Amino acid sequence: MEIAMVTGASSGMGKEFVKQLSGMGGLDQIWVAARREERLKGLAREVGTPLRIFACDLTQPAGIGEVKAALSAERPHIRYLANCSGFAKFGAFDAISEADSLAMIDLNVRALVQMTLAAVPYMESGGHILEIASTAAFQPLPDMNIYAATKAFVLSYSRALNREIGKRGVTVTAVCPGWTKTEFFDVAKKDADAGAVRNFLFPSLPQNVVARALKDAQKGRELSVYGIFNKLHLFFAKILPASSVMTLWDAMK
Repeated sequence: MEIAMVTGASSGMGKEFVKQLSGMGGLDQIWVAARREERLKGLAREVGTPLRIFACDLTQPAGIGEVKAALSAERPHIRYLANCSGFAKFGAFDAISEADSLAMIDLNVRALVQMTLAAVPYMESGGHILEIASTAAFQPLPDMNIYAATKAFVLSYSRALNREIGKRGVTVTAVCPGWTKTEFFDVAKKDADAGAVRNFLFPSLPQNVVARALKDAQKGRELSVYGIFNKLHLFFAKILPASSVMTLWDAMK
């Protein structure tokens, strides 16, 4: 059985990955994981490929365990894994609760790694892993310090893993979007303090980010960055000291 797996599939880029993977054809099922079951059921009515729904919280052991048990029982061939689950909180370090700070690490890092480790044994040459990082991964970001650090982990992890399992013919692509028009902002801005990020320049559409990511994955690229502004961001983050980039960020946010 040929499948794709998508986490965070109830909205945003996860939902868009499901739509575009379904449109590509050739898959028997798409396995989708997210907390909001009704959203996943609604998505199942929108796409042509059958969805296997895992309504679970990936920050909890039981959520990952349910997916791993299904993989062990059915032993599908995974052609694509898109790890899209994640969230941010805007604001100063002491304006964000400890619970939210640790939850960002759990979902953005630990759950992503666990899902990747669970999927790799079922992937063969020609398989693709897409890990959703961010342009926030390119430098430290004040007032988004934990989120940016989690995405820096995803970027580094993805590049190293791509070098390792690329020898098997499986590619790992770190997808680094900038601001994207999704529900990301609803969560990130909720209860934010007065000094939090307010300006969201040159936002992209999720369908464009996902289309670029899938093309880059198919070409075996380790990094996918959509849009001129985000590519310039990457360029300047490479050549400028982190302190200078943070100063620019403070002026723009």
